[in-house]
Amino acid sequence: MTVRNAYAAGAVIINEKNEVLLQRRGDDNTWCIPGGGIEVGESTEETTIREVYEETGLTLHKLELFNVYSGKSQYHVYPDGNAYYFVSIVYKTKSYSGDLIIDGDETVDLKFFNVNDFPSNVNTANQTMLDDIKEKLTKKES
Repeated sequence: MTVRNAYAAGAVIINEKNEVLLQRRGDDNTWCIPGGGIEVGESTEETTIREVYEETGLTLHKLELFNVYSGKSQYHVYPDGNAYYFVSIVYKTKSYSGDLIIDGDETVDLKFFNVNDFPSNVNTANQTMLDDIKEKLTKKES
């Protein structure tokens, strides 16, 4: 098995109920934040806006840096055997428009979750992100 580095960007999208949008992936049926690979010459903000639109149908307006993730927690093996260590730049936003669209291929479900009710089958590279999201959003409510 070949292990590669991959560079990705994504978004923590928060609705008016302080719930977070997660995408259920078509390739491995796990839940994750919407996002994807950075194309050559593309900024991380451009990647986030493009990938979120492609995967959810939503247009993002204002992005705020949430965190950067790298290292052992960002390892993931896909069903096709490809393995990656991700460097993920994650933004957060409450500013978006559009209607959720499920393409049935890359995205098989989209749902806003309360931070205390995240699903158990989370993409391994997203677990640390979701733990951070829960911690930071819960602190704001206190």
